[in-house]
Amino acid sequence: MDWTREEVEAIVADYLLMLTLQYSGQKYSKAEHRRQLQRKLQQRSESSIEFKHCNISAVLINLGVHPITGYRPRWNFQRLLAEVVEERLPRASALDRAALSAIDQPAVAPLQSEFSKVKTSPPARQHRATEVAVSSYVHRAIKRDYLEREARNQSLGLAGEQFVVQFEHWRLNQLGLPKLADLVNHVAQTKGDGLGYDVLSFDPDGRERFIEVKTTSFARETPFFVTKGELTLSQEANDQFHLYRLFEFRQSPRLFDLQGPLERHCQLDPTTYRASFG
Repeated sequence: MDWTREEVEAIVADYLLMLTLQYSGQKYSKAEHRRQLQRKLQQRSESSIEFKHCNISAVLINLGVHPITGYRPRWNFQRLLAEVVEERLPRASALDRAALSAIDQPAVAPLQSEFSKVKTSPPARQHRATEVAVSSYVHRAIKRDYLEREARNQSLGLAGEQFVVQFEHWRLNQLGLPKLADLVNHVAQTKGDGLGYDVLSFDPDGRERFIEVKTTSFARETPFFVTKGELTLSQEANDQFHLYRLFEFRQSPRLFDLQGPLERHCQLDPTTYRASFG
């Protein structure tokens, strides 16, 4: 049974409240929010409410907004849901202020001696339902693309690159290759931008590994932006190119590795080169 507008309004309002708290760094309980919602939405189970939260995450990613960590986007969402989110988001002034504060703040690479739990698998690529499309008025309604704004945070980008340099030193030393570890080079700093990658490292056989680093403070599924040069390098040096995606960077940095042509792993917007997993 499709959700009614009243039900959708209630769950979207609650989700945006939780997202504001997340951007603000304030603690909250997702389980408690679900229980409170269930009292209002007596026809909906807790699992149904959680699934709808994941649908909202997908809508927000479409609109350039980081979703709540832990609510992984589900793309087969109801058109009414997209409409309600699009209507409410431009009026969410507290969310806007919290988001800008969280996204623009400077970052530093954390000192880390144990990297064994840093690497994880990439998100599974999902297919969107053809029935759902973002309305034509989205770009007029949204104040800002928070995903793009975070991508322009140079302090965060630099901190992520420095973290990957540490990680590559650790990885090669763990393989018993200290001489190769000493040759790891932060080329974005020593040679400048424009190479199509940020860190020069090595495979165990000594072959060069070209690592492009993309960093977010938010969830694993958060889309990222690539340049034409990075995309071309991923295609031409497909056995040497690696994109390291760092996520949840400010809390507990994790990363996954996308090797080779980026279109193999992500859906790429042909205009913005935004890479997403759904």
